[in-house]
Amino acid sequence: MVNFTVEDQEGNRQDCEAPDDMGLNLMEVLKAYEYPILATCGGMALCGTCHIEILEGKDELGEATDPELDQLENLPDYFPTSRLACQIRIGDVLDGSVIKLRGEDQ
Repeated sequence: MVNFTVEDQEGNRQDCEAPDDMGLNLMEVLKAYEYPILATCGGMALCGTCHIEILEGKDELGEATDPELDQLENLPDYFPTSRLACQIRIGDVLDGSVIKLRGEDQ
């Protein structure tokens, strides 16, 4: 199991846990925890509605891919630590990370 912390749009933090042996991505786990994430493209890095910011643990997660960066750079609130949750696989590199939800909750 991988443990990480999620900060919502109001600044509330919750510790989360996810299995690292099911091939899940972070977007799927956040939706399972019932966070308000639209994820309208279904994980293809086309919509940006699963936008998160990595507050702690960015170096362990590696760099964003070119398609992910293309989408992120079009968002109005893009940060150097921004990522798309759909592009982050659940694994040991996520353990101990702190992420902040940035995607719209419409």
